[in-house]
Amino acid sequence: MNTTVNPESKSFQKDLEKMSPFEIKNTLIDLAQKEARTSTDTYLNAGRGNPNWIATEPRDAFFLLGLWAMEQARDEFYMKPGIAGLPSKEGIGERLRTFLADNAARRGAHLLSRSLDYAEKVLGVDIDSLAYEWADGIIGDHYPTPPRILENTEKITRAYLAQEMGNRAPGLGEEYDLFATEGGTAAMVYIFESLLANHLLQKGDSIALMTPIFTPYIEIPRLDRYEFNVTNVYASALNADGFHTWQYPDSELDKLRDPKIKMVFLVNPSNPPSFRLSDENLNRIVDIVKNDNPDLMIVTDDVYGTFANDFKSLMYVLPENTLCVYSFSKYFGATGWRLAVIAAANKNIFDRLIAALPEADRKDLARRYSSLSMDPASIPFIDRLVADSRAVALNHTAGLSTPQQIQMSLFSLMCLLDTKDVYRRKMRSMISDRLEALWKGTGFTLRKDPLRVGYYSEIDLMVWGRRIYGQDFCDWLAATHEPIDVVVRLAKETSVVLLNGSGFDGPEWSVRASLANLDESSYLKIGSAIRQIFDAYHDEFLASRHPM
Repeated sequence: MNTTVNPESKSFQKDLEKMSPFEIKNTLIDLAQKEARTSTDTYLNAGRGNPNWIATEPRDAFFLLGLWAMEQARDEFYMKPGIAGLPSKEGIGERLRTFLADNAARRGAHLLSRSLDYAEKVLGVDIDSLAYEWADGIIGDHYPTPPRILENTEKITRAYLAQEMGNRAPGLGEEYDLFATEGGTAAMVYIFESLLANHLLQKGDSIALMTPIFTPYIEIPRLDRYEFNVTNVYASALNADGFHTWQYPDSELDKLRDPKIKMVFLVNPSNPPSFRLSDENLNRIVDIVKNDNPDLMIVTDDVYGTFANDFKSLMYVLPENTLCVYSFSKYFGATGWRLAVIAAANKNIFDRLIAALPEADRKDLARRYSSLSMDPASIPFIDRLVADSRAVALNHTAGLSTPQQIQMSLFSLMCLLDTKDVYRRKMRSMISDRLEALWKGTGFTLRKDPLRVGYYSEIDLMVWGRRIYGQDFCDWLAATHEPIDVVVRLAKETSVVLLNGSGFDGPEWSVRASLANLDESSYLKIGSAIRQIFDAYHDEFLASRHPM
């Protein structure tokens, strides 16, 4: 940051507000670290959602599995300097069982043994097939085959999604195809690209965003390549006491009834408010699709669904209309692994709309995918996503790296086997304790809400300004300061980094704190810092009313 610029000047802040909050944070970090160096304040960055925990058991299993797989490779042949063969498939399942029995006391062995039994008895997976996929995949000696996702990894991950995204409803899962991607961010890019490439969306088309929302969903549609006409559907519902419920009023959801809106994007549970959609909201969306906008395409990003109670994704409520993006990054502390899937129902609107395109568009797509099949029209949209991710010509080398896919399957199996929800309960209690500490520090009241997830917290200072200091104070604050001034002052005066809620198309005077990446005591300090800045504004307000 240019040190000659006054970060509290209105002109600087107006320019800052034009940027993505994830880019603004670099300026805030500079300010916070500078303050920490010249004071007794501790630098605290709650701006990013990267967890400060990791799931250990599936990682232990991964590394133990890797040791066994290398033994299998050396058993084929070994020559100096360090050259081995490829694992043999015949009898490999029993060889893995023997290895695990001989190494039962080693970390990760218990999960692998139970996983073999679960895959065989519950999912109907052939053990030689699974053990070979694990050995071959973890070594990484072949291109991903099929490129969309490995066969057994898909079966396992599909069962995991049915459990976690479908609220454990029986009979879910088998009707979905998955595409394993390099994290949720890659999934987003691939979806936008394929929608355009397959003429499902045209430049300038009308789409909707359910806001507040993760900023790339705001920023990508503005790019020259897309220039979509965006309608925001605001989570603007308030309860009788004037507090945000972070749900969508019927009047906002009813914007989706307009058939001109071809697509809607949402994050559920939301980012940053971190609330799951209510059953009333879900039912309203179903009614809209069934009765008014049957061709509405939906993308739901459900990365935080595993932190919610009684969660059911739109992928199971409206399967034919919905693509689901699910990332393993947050729940397992695995942002560096870059693991995600796109899920599409076997029968879906994307395939139907492609088949109904004008003849000229269908001919264009036949040319685009002609190198992949003698009948390119029959290629499902999920497989077009795979091809488009590698510019079609490199479809044969597409797909998430196989070691990543093996780790994904082990993450999934850990949860499928956790029938007592031990891991889930710990995750939820940990972020709940941090959330309560944050709000205790502010002195504001954290109302109970069964729909709250709490991975993030969005605090609207205007709500509390009206409640504590009155409307005159709020009018003065809005007239005299830029909304981003809150996060600038937090960084400059308290060494605390939060993101501006306005950058997520949330309330202008809201701040967003991640509850994932610091310990509980730090959130108490962050809450106190928020209250310190809030009360300092009130002191300024009083001084303006009664000048010396």
